[in-house]
Amino acid sequence: MPAASSGASAGTSSSRHPMAPVIRFTLISLYLALVLPLPWQAPQALRAALWLAVVLGLVLVLAITSEQVEVDSSGIRVGHPAWCGWWLRRGWQLSWSSLTAITPVTTSQGGRVYYLRSGDGSFLLPQRVARFPEFLEQLASHSGLDTSGIGRISPPWTYRLLAWLSGLMLVAELGWAAALLLRP
Repeated sequence: MPAASSGASAGTSSSRHPMAPVIRFTLISLYLALVLPLPWQAPQALRAALWLAVVLGLVLVLAITSEQVEVDSSGIRVGHPAWCGWWLRRGWQLSWSSLTAITPVTTSQGGRVYYLRSGDGSFLLPQRVARFPEFLEQLASHSGLDTSGIGRISPPWTYRLLAWLSGLMLVAELGWAAALLLRP
């Protein structure tokens, strides 16, 4: 994905929207809260392998949560930065002229996701990006499509609550690990 800045650049306006920080922090801290106790509880023979797995898993979680959306005068691109994009290889891009519609789809959990329709297929609209209202404004102004009914896939308070719970789990686990290390 080409480099871009948030704001105006030489003649064209380009902005990058990474995953919203509260969502990224929540997913990373939840991963850590769930897997950090495993090496401590494993038999001695497996601990080194589990610590390696925890680190590799963390790299994978960091890569997955580094997805970003870039909007400029030519279109929209979804992908990952160069440090992980070469092996994740997920992503897509559309020109504004190819967009024909936005289609809502209800999820099995009762939420709503949106697909950008074009002659090239359907692409899931990113709903977990930073500065989401600004992103929707850019989408509407460049494509001419109505984005007024589009909201986030889940309200921000759900991620804040999960972030607090994950943080509390991490603090408790660090206290537990410290107690194990200090035990005579």
